[in-house]
Amino acid sequence: MEALTSLVAAGGVVVLSGAGLSTESGIPDYRGPSGAARRHTPMTYQAFTRDPDARRRYWARSHLGWRTIARAAPNEGHRAVVRLQRAGLLGGIITQNVDGLHTAAGATGVIELHGRLDEVTCLDCGNATGRDELHRRLTEANPGFDARVAHVNPDGDVELPDEAVSGFRTVDCGVCGSGMLKPDVVFFGETVPAPRVADCFALVEGSLSLLVLGSSLTVMSGRRFVVRAAKHGIPVGIVNQGATRGDGYATVRLDAPLGATLTGLAAALAAPAGASV
Repeated sequence: MEALTSLVAAGGVVVLSGAGLSTESGIPDYRGPSGAARRHTPMTYQAFTRDPDARRRYWARSHLGWRTIARAAPNEGHRAVVRLQRAGLLGGIITQNVDGLHTAAGATGVIELHGRLDEVTCLDCGNATGRDELHRRLTEANPGFDARVAHVNPDGDVELPDEAVSGFRTVDCGVCGSGMLKPDVVFFGETVPAPRVADCFALVEGSLSLLVLGSSLTVMSGRRFVVRAAKHGIPVGIVNQGATRGDGYATVRLDAPLGATLTGLAAALAAPAGASV
C-alpha cells in the first residue's frame, strides 16, 4: 500500500478500470471472485446482426438484466477515483466497463472503451435513444415476461434457458420504423472505434503511471495499454482480486478489495469527501 500511495502521489496517473471495480455495486465480474463459477458465452457482433434468433435471445436476456444495471449505484471505489481526480492526481480515466458508474459518481472526461449499456443505436438510421425508453417499449411488447434470472453478467446479459425466451418479441427503431436496434456497446468480434483507441494510447503515453483497477487483463482490449505503458518505461500499478495477465509488467501489485483499498488511498492523498477542491 505504501508503494501504491507513492506511485499515485506523483500525479499524472491514468486509471484503467475493469469489471472488478463494479462488483461492490452489485454487478458481478467475469473472472474474479464473483464470476469464477460461471461459464458465460458473450454475444458476438456477427451472431447479433445475422441471426434473428440470437438477437431475440440477447434482447430477452438483456431486458431482464437491465433492471440490475439500471439500479446499480457507484460504490466506494468509484467515489475514491473521483476524489483522486478532483485532487489533480489523475491524467485520465479509461474504463472497460459499460455500466456508466464512473460518470454517475462524478468523474469527468471518462473514456468508455466499450461504450455504454444505457444508450441504444439504430444500425440503419443511426438514431440514438436512451435504454429506459427501449425498456419501456420491450415491456409493452412482452406483457408478463418475467423469467427467473439465475445470474447477471457485467454486460447486462443474464442466463436463461432457450424455452424461456422463445416467445419474446423484439422491437425495431422507433424513428425509421424498421432499423435493427443494438446497445451502444462493443460486442465480441466488433472493433473499438480507432479514434477512441488512439485517445487511450495518447493518454497512457502522456502519463506518469498507469493504474489498473479491477481488471484481469485477460483480453487484449485492455492489456494493450499495459503493454504500451511498459514499452515506454511508464510504471504500472495493479489492484485486483486474483492474478492478472499484466502482473509481469507491474511495478506495484496489490491483491485486495477495490473499495477499501481505494478509499484508503484517497484518504491519504485527496481532500475529504464533500470538500471543495
